[in-house]
Amino acid sequence: MPPEVLISEVGPRDGLQSVKATMATADKLRWLDALHASGLREIEVASFVPARLLPQMADAAQVVRHALTLPGWTVMALVPNRKGAEAALRAGVHKLTLPVSASQAHSLANVRKTPMAMVDEVREVLALRDAVAPGVKVEAGMSTAFGCTLQGDVPEDDVVRLALALAEAGVDDVGLSDTTGMANPAQVRRLFQRVFAEIGAKTGAAHMHNTRGLGLANCLAAFDVGVRTFDSSLGGLGGCPYAPGASGNVVTEDLVFMFEAMGVSTGIDLPKLLAARAPLAQGLPGEPLYGMTPEAGLPKGFVQESTHV
Repeated sequence: MPPEVLISEVGPRDGLQSVKATMATADKLRWLDALHASGLREIEVASFVPARLLPQMADAAQVVRHALTLPGWTVMALVPNRKGAEAALRAGVHKLTLPVSASQAHSLANVRKTPMAMVDEVREVLALRDAVAPGVKVEAGMSTAFGCTLQGDVPEDDVVRLALALAEAGVDDVGLSDTTGMANPAQVRRLFQRVFAEIGAKTGAAHMHNTRGLGLANCLAAFDVGVRTFDSSLGGLGGCPYAPGASGNVVTEDLVFMFEAMGVSTGIDLPKLLAARAPLAQGLPGEPLYGMTPEAGLPKGFVQESTHV
C-alpha cells in the first residue's frame, strides 16, 4: 500500500532561498542524499530565477541534475514565469510549481500584475510544457491565500475564484499557501472545503507556516477535510520573511511524527529523517533550526509500523 499522505519537502528551495547564507553546492547535494534516504518522495530542490536576484539558487540546474540521479522521487522546481520554466525543463525536472498570489496588493507589489493577469502567465508555461515536455506536471501554489501583510484580509471568494481560473487554465493542481502565517484551523478547514467543492481533485497541497504556532494544527485541519499533500521544510528552515524571529515553514520532522503517531503512513523513516538534519547544519553553520520532535526525541517504545521505506 502506498503512503496515505505525501510530504513534499521544500527546504532546498523555500528554505535555502529564505536565509542570507548561501549553502555550497556540495553541501546541498549531501543534504539531498540524506533527504532521499529518509524515504521522502517529492522534493522542491530549486528556484529558477536570475542569480543576481537569488544567488542561493545560482546552481539550480546542477542541483536538479543530481536530484534526478536519485530514484523514486518527484523532483520539482519553482518557476516564476515562462523563462524560468524553460530553464527548469531543460534541466529535466518532473514537476513545475508557479506561485500566484491571491492578494491583489501582494501580487502587484511582487510581480506588478494582478492575480488574474498571472493566470495568463501560467497559461504560457502550460503551453510551453505541452510543446516540449508533456509528461511534466504543473502546479500552482496560491500564496497569501489566508491573509496578507500588505492588504490584510484576503476575501475567500477571491481565493476560490482564482483557484477555479487556474484549474480551468489547465494546471494539474492548485495548492493553498499560508505565506504570512496568518491562518487558523477553522479558516483552513472552511477554505479548503470551498476549493474542493469548486475544483475537486485538482485541490493540491497545504503549505502552512508556523509563524504563530498553528502550523501543525492547520495541517491537521486540512487533512480532516481531505487534503493529502503537505509542504514542509526540514528544521523549519526559511519561510518567515514577514515575522523576524518567528519560525517559518512547518517542520518536516514534527509533521511526519504527528501523522505517524496518528497511524497515518507517510512512507518516511523518522530516524533517517532526523539524521538528515546533520548535513543541513553542516552546510549552514549557525543557522537556527527548529523542531520539537528533534529536541525531545522519539517517545519510548515508539514504533513506526506504517513506514513503507
